[in-house]
Parts: sequence; C-alpha cells; structure tokens
Amino acid sequence: MSNLTKKLALISASALVVFGVSAVPTVANAADPKCATANYITTCGGATSDGALYAMMVPANFNGTAFIYSHGYRYAVDIPAAVPLVGGYTVARVTNNPQPAPLVGNSDTTVIKALLGQGFGIMGSSFPVQGWNAGKAISTDVELIGLFKKQFTKTTSVIAWGESLGGFITQGLAEQHPELINAAGLMCPALGTVEAELTGAGDFLWGMKTFFDPSIKGHGYSAGAAGVGEAMQDLVKVFTVAAKLQASMTTNAWPDTSGAAGKALAAIPPRSALLMIGLMSGIPTKSAHFDATTGPGKKTDAAYTSFALAASPALAVLENGTQAAALAVLATLDLEQQSGGAYFDNTKTDYSARVASDALSFNGALSGNTAITGMLSFLNAANPAAPRWTGSADATAKLRGLTQHTGKINVPTIALAATADPIVPAGNTQWLVDKYAPQLEAAIATAKKATENSGKYVAPKILFLPIWNNPPASYTKFTAAGSPNTTPAAATGTNHCNFTAAQYVNLANMLVTAAKEGTLKTTSTVRNMARKAGGVVDSGYRAPLLKFYGE
Repeated sequence: MSNLTKKLALISASALVVFGVSAVPTVANAADPKCATANYITTCGGATSDGALYAMMVPANFNGTAFIYSHGYRYAVDIPAAVPLVGGYTVARVTNNPQPAPLVGNSDTTVIKALLGQGFGIMGSSFPVQGWNAGKAISTDVELIGLFKKQFTKTTSVIAWGESLGGFITQGLAEQHPELINAAGLMCPALGTVEAELTGAGDFLWGMKTFFDPSIKGHGYSAGAAGVGEAMQDLVKVFTVAAKLQASMTTNAWPDTSGAAGKALAAIPPRSALLMIGLMSGIPTKSAHFDATTGPGKKTDAAYTSFALAASPALAVLENGTQAAALAVLATLDLEQQSGGAYFDNTKTDYSARVASDALSFNGALSGNTAITGMLSFLNAANPAAPRWTGSADATAKLRGLTQHTGKINVPTIALAATADPIVPAGNTQWLVDKYAPQLEAAIATAKKATENSGKYVAPKILFLPIWNNPPASYTKFTAAGSPNTTPAAATGTNHCNFTAAQYVNLANMLVTAAKEGTLKTTSTVRNMARKAGGVVDSGYRAPLLKFYGE
C-alpha cells in the first residue's frame, strides 16, 4: 500500500466503484445465442450485431416476465495500476463481461439468484463501447429484447431497469420504445442531459484547481493518448490534494500546492474552501460516514458542536468529492473526446449567487461572512489568479446532440434515489419529478372532462413513483480517542448505488406489480413496499436540482 493510499484511509473504498463498474463471467462472442442448461437454469450468451456481448438466464419455471438490466458507466480508457484508488482498470475486462442484473458490492450475485428463484428471466449486455454510451446502449437493448423473445417464446412482459448511466439508458429506452417494455426501474439514475451532470464535474475540478493546485488541467484535454496521460496525472493530483486536505483538518494549513489561493486566503481554514467547492458544484454535505450533525462526546461539549457544524460538512465533501473526482476527470476526458473539444464554460457563472442560500445554512462551517466574502472574491471572474474556463461552441453543440431525455413517462416507472449520492445527485430524479407533474395534471384534467359525459370519474393511471432513500439523522461514529471512525459500512442513503440485495429484489417485485396493473397507486401497500425497498414515498420532499438548471 502506497503512502498516499494510507493517507487516504479516510476515503471510502466505494471510490473504486464509480457509476457501477462491475463484472460477471465472460460468455462466448457469437452472433447466435449459445445456450447450456444446468441446475434448472438455461444460460445463453452471444453478441448483438454491434458486437456487444450479452447474457441471458432463464429458470425452468419461467413465468413469462423478463428483466433487462443496463449497467452503469464504465471508464472509456485503461487506467495504470499506479493511479491511486482506481488504478488497474482495463476496458477490455469490462467489455468482455455482460451484466444481466445488479450485483451487490460489485460481486455478490444474490439478486440474480433471487430473481431466477422467483421464475423471472434476466438479460443484460456489456454494450458495444464504454464511457458515455446512451445512444448505442439503447440500440443494443432494443436488439437484445428481440433476441430474448425469439429464444424464449413464452415471454409475455419485459421490465427494463438500470443503475446510474444505466438508469439514463432505461429512461431513454422507455421514451423511445415504450412498446417493448411494460415497466421501468431507475436506480440512482442520471437523467435529463449529461451536460447537467458534467457541469457539476467541471465546477468541482475548476474549484480544486483554483483553490488547491493550479497545475491541475481538468479541462481541454489533448486528443488521443496525450489527453489520457493528462487525465491520469490529474487523478493523481486530485487524490494527492485530498490527502493533504485530510491532514489539514487538524493543522488548518493550506496544501503546499495551493499557489495564490493559499497565500490570499491563508487566514481561512482550507476546510472552509473545500466546503465552498462542494456547495458550488452540488456535492452533498452528508457522506458515507459524516452526517453534518454529530460530534464526539456529549452534545453539550464544545467539541461536539464544533465538529458537527464546522468539520463534519467539510469531511463529507472530502469523502464524497474524492469519489466524484474519478467521474469529474475521466468523464470529462470521455465527453471531450466524443464532442471534439472542451465544452465546459464557466466564464459567466455567478458562484456568489449559486451558493447564496447555502452560505446562510453553512455560515459557521464556511468560517463566517468575512471568510465567505473573501473566498467568493477570489473566485470572481475578474480575479486574474482564478482564470475561468472557456468552452468551444462546436463541442457544446455536439455534446447537446447526444441522447437527452424529454421527461415523458410512457410506462409505469419507479425511481429509487439516495438523497446523498455524491456521483449522481438526487436532483436528477427531481428533474423527472418536475417533468412528470404537468403530465399527471393533464391526465387528471382529461379524466375530469370525461366525467361530464359519463357521470363517473375514472382516476387516471399513475405512471411515476419516486422513492427517496434518506440517510439517518445521525450516524457518524467516533473512536475512544474522539477521532472519526470510518470503518463502519456506508450509511443508507449515501454513496453511489448503495443498495442491498433485499432492496433490489423488493424493487423488482414492485416493478412486476406495476407492469401487471399498469399503474402506481400510492396506497399503503405501495408505501410499505417502498419502505422495504430502502426509502420513502414523500410527496413533500424536494431534492435540489443540479446547478446546471439554475443558470
């Protein structure tokens, strides 16, 4: 273990899993399915016409319902083993590993066994390319559904579900081909437009560069192998800064790489600058181990209050931000290469307006009004020590030409979103909640209009149900010495796609019911099922939209 890795012991091991990188046993690359039956399970493998490897599994007691799973983002480039936390990843390994269902903890096949045990069929592919691949992935899913139905002719319904980017793909499939599926499950989903997600990534990288290491490139990577090398260097730099920021929690010393910011803002604890970056980019202030409410000792102790109000939110941003760094760097590289240049542009971003409400809520953690004013002044576009990034109009146009969502809900759809997800913030799901609201209002108006003729009101079908997975109010643990204890498992409602096997299976059963009934009535039964699926149906809850939508 390197010294850097030891220093990063605070950071959750889930930083290794960005957008659901995972693997299942390889199947043969063949145009037609090759099948074998063992232990009452028929397993088929092959490749779609675009070269994507797929896997199908069907039990002997197949009940006619099949699930098609879309996996999350898998990096588009190999990552050298020397890169901290994410090193050793290879594109070939994941391209050769189709995934037919969610894996718990990146390897546990409990969900697969449970679905097969209930008589459901499952299928999924590796997709033809990795990285942000929504357009190609939707085409692959369409073909795979046809192949499955041809192979298993007793199929009567298909349920699509996916995680993260896979949730984006699933919503795209439901919008473009509703005739192929009967229900859709969106788990920890990215939604709307990838530009919204990448705006947060760009803000985070720009903030890390501006405050803590001006040598971070973060934007405008070179084409080809040179750009890949620049991105790998950036990963090392961001993780190195994270380790230094962790050390600064006790010393209040700015990292020695900070440049002009370290001098101009030396009187302000670097944890406050870190929190400022988190707030302006939309990173949650609750993380796997830091709840922003709990301190060591008794609630009446000064140390308890100081830690809970000042240190905990910054530590949460550090824990979350270190996870988000891999996305910020590697997805930026990926989409810049796809769009032909730099697309992120913050020349007109008003960071003061962006954090105005949060500055009130986190005033103490940001070290007060004077410190807030100082940090925002340093970030001002007029400060030559904090140069903004300019994007290419052509690259932005190409980025916006990639698959986007309309927000139309065509089939019964359930979204399961953690409210403290650092990779895909809950604002993604809120975007879909907002898009569905006028659709439901229009359906209700149509139903009322029909009542004038029939004299009987028939309630419209409810096609969308968001389930919010909230962290507990208090969960931070401390050692006997009063130091934060980060060894417990991540709290529910935190980390990315942090669901249990029971939650996945229960959500699957909710989707089966929705597919049969064609609606998602929020009855007490549905609420109880939602609770078992790891969340609550709360019509009064509103997640903050991604920062992109406020501009």
